[in-house]
Amino acid sequence: MYFRGNIHKEREKRFIIDSNQEYNKVVNSMYTYKKSISMGYADTVTKVREELKKEGFGVLTEIDVKQTLKTKLNVDFDEYIILGACNPPYAYQALTAERDIGVLLPCNVTVYTQAGKTYVSAILPTVQLGKVGNPELTPIAEEIETKLKKAVDAVAKE
Repeated sequence: MYFRGNIHKEREKRFIIDSNQEYNKVVNSMYTYKKSISMGYADTVTKVREELKKEGFGVLTEIDVKQTLKTKLNVDFDEYIILGACNPPYAYQALTAERDIGVLLPCNVTVYTQAGKTYVSAILPTVQLGKVGNPELTPIAEEIETKLKKAVDAVAKE
């Protein structure tokens, strides 16, 4: 059982803050793996697609959040895209182990700008699938997470 204080300590471990109190290259939450990227937004989106493909993921869904918010609410928002990434062999394994797991698929990866900086963020499948409580999903989630982190890290190296 986690007490509130333990959650805050764990969260602190996941953050690296530089001397200016701004987020450094690695800025993670309890459920995402996130990197600040030196490339511009459009180049980052292209590079994310390439790196996901290298790790066996296809992009099944794409939501342009900026455009959607402009169209539906007539509000301006920073560049923001949600890519639904699927690795078919792992999706098959997960669906075989837990038929209802489809409600948690695909794995979302976001690219967005904030305060003039570009970020890539990927869901942590160990957290997402860990909530299900099926131990058969643990090794699948760990392998998917490794691949997603590898893709994000490759984009951040550019």
